[in-house]
Amino acid sequence: MDDLIYKLALTLIPGVGSVNGKSLVAYCGGVKAVFLEKKRALLKIPGIGEQTVNALVNHNVFARAEEELAFIEKNKLSAFFYLDKEYPVRLKQCHDSPLMLYYKGTADLNVAKVVALVGTRKATEYGRDMCRRIVEGLVEHKVLVVSGLAYGIDTWSHKAALDNKLETVGVLGHGLDRVYPFANRSLADKMTETGGLLCEYMSNTTPDRENFPMRNRIIAGMSDAVVVVEAGISGGALITAEIANSYNRDVFAVPGRIGDPHSEGCNKLIKINKAALIQSAKDISYLLNWDEVKTQKKTIQRQLFMELSPDEELIVNVLKEKGDLDIDSLLIESKILPAKAASILLNMEFEGILRCLPGKVYRLI
Repeated sequence: MDDLIYKLALTLIPGVGSVNGKSLVAYCGGVKAVFLEKKRALLKIPGIGEQTVNALVNHNVFARAEEELAFIEKNKLSAFFYLDKEYPVRLKQCHDSPLMLYYKGTADLNVAKVVALVGTRKATEYGRDMCRRIVEGLVEHKVLVVSGLAYGIDTWSHKAALDNKLETVGVLGHGLDRVYPFANRSLADKMTETGGLLCEYMSNTTPDRENFPMRNRIIAGMSDAVVVVEAGISGGALITAEIANSYNRDVFAVPGRIGDPHSEGCNKLIKINKAALIQSAKDISYLLNWDEVKTQKKTIQRQLFMELSPDEELIVNVLKEKGDLDIDSLLIESKILPAKAASILLNMEFEGILRCLPGKVYRLI
């Protein structure tokens, strides 16, 4: 059976979410192995309850998974499992990132610079103008512009990116079999040619209200920074900013007039130090250090003829073959249990064999 079938099927198991789904894959040694593992072994995995284990043992999800696979192939879509190299690496660093992403488009989701622009659905002329100015200022940095394809600031951000020949990706709160709002259908079609549409939902998933806060975590997680252009005192843009802060992403806000209800959210974020005040794209590039000349990093040479344990040698060989790997991918490739790996990796860091990068990504020195 196609490996993708197992990946799709895992997301269909009741009780298997973004966090414990990754635990299952890590402990079992692969997504297919999750379905082949015995019940008593599954029950020993931390955080996996009996109800979830029973759902895994007594599932009937492969028919729906095959149906979705047919939809993906028919519409020439991409499906990225969180261990795939095409999966947004920034998003992969977030503990609650989706197990699967569905994608229609041409843009590389792992380009050097990604900025999300979010805001109110009732954008004023001021908000629309700031969208245009900010995106125009980001052209020199070849930024991937991310937003949510909603009315208002989202729409104007995507349009500004297309007008300036920047790639732009819309993150949806439903499946790729539809576009919501429908008025943005033409815009969405253009984006798939010079950008893309991305979601975590299978086809036939409707744009229900509860999907959009979940969508917002993808916008925040896959970006270097989130820019709130114009926002009221509550709403999706502030939720996205809050999530971005929890992910240690940079958050910026465009200030507005005191008392203007369309700018109350931005002004509040700045006031309580949850966003840095920006007036232009130059502020963004300055605060993200994009304008600094990169200095060549010094590297520590590994000791020659160092004696490695069998597990250490296995990890070194995996990293030599695969390159930098996040912790989940490294555990699956090396087949070392998570509890055992922690001490091994720490010891290898002390010995100068490897380095732990942000997001629990490991690199040979």
